[in-house]
Amino acid sequence: MFWITGGTVAVGPRTHTPMEISQETIDTFLQWLATQGVAFAVKLLAAVAIFVIGRWVVGFVARLFARALDRAKVDATLSKFLVRIVSVVLLVGIVIAALDTLGFKTTSLVAILGAAGLAIGLALQGSLSNFAAGVMIIIFRPFRVGDFIEAAGTSGIVEEISIFHTIMRTPDNRGVIVPNSSITSGTIVNLAAKDTRRVDLTFSVAYDDDLKAAQAAIWRVLKADDRILTDPAPIVGVMTLAESSVDIVVWPWVKRSDFLVVKFHLLEAIKAELEAAGCSIPFPQRDVHLIPMESKKPA
Repeated sequence: MFWITGGTVAVGPRTHTPMEISQETIDTFLQWLATQGVAFAVKLLAAVAIFVIGRWVVGFVARLFARALDRAKVDATLSKFLVRIVSVVLLVGIVIAALDTLGFKTTSLVAILGAAGLAIGLALQGSLSNFAAGVMIIIFRPFRVGDFIEAAGTSGIVEEISIFHTIMRTPDNRGVIVPNSSITSGTIVNLAAKDTRRVDLTFSVAYDDDLKAAQAAIWRVLKADDRILTDPAPIVGVMTLAESSVDIVVWPWVKRSDFLVVKFHLLEAIKAELEAAGCSIPFPQRDVHLIPMESKKPA
């Protein structure tokens, strides 16, 4: 036995170090190279060709798929996600084909990938439910970016819709990240779905007040405001005869953008007009009568 060290050749037994190459190892490698080297080189070139050409094919298919989604007017967020998923799946298939060409046992690799996918799916059940909910939101469009909605116990303007969550901005300018599954599992109220909204107001007057004068006062305020629509026409009428008051509902229609401003204005203006017309706005009150008790005479 001999070994190579420091540029010289020595003969005799010696413990091998990591940098030493035995003659037996060299002979074995040369014998393998002579018998199987050419075949392995061909397989290696074939595997490299499969990987390189496969990557080009994956990119080409991904671009075609992206164009098809664009023509179908699929949301950009969902489109990018689907294209990425298709690209990854095809690329994994290309890698497995290249390894199979080199002689690796890909059956075990596929089984391992399947088991890993199952384990990941079980571990990410919540994320997968959010993903499914995000796909439903993007496809069915119950709301869009910029809409004011009420969902999952939160009210705000939608700023971003992603695959797993929706970002909303509340009226007091807080950013809220809501999981998509929480949104689709409950009721969604889209306040921006229609161009017009109805302002629902209720005013109470006393039983001894003149109802005609009260309604006339309300109509004067409504007709003086140009922001109130005439079609549909406003509604003013007695809704409830309560315990201590007569409740008059006021239902004018306005543009969605004028809703809050008109509501604030009407609350103030109608109250002032009712008071000017001599109407009083009652409030709950209780009369207490004290009955004096006769003092007991001493026996």
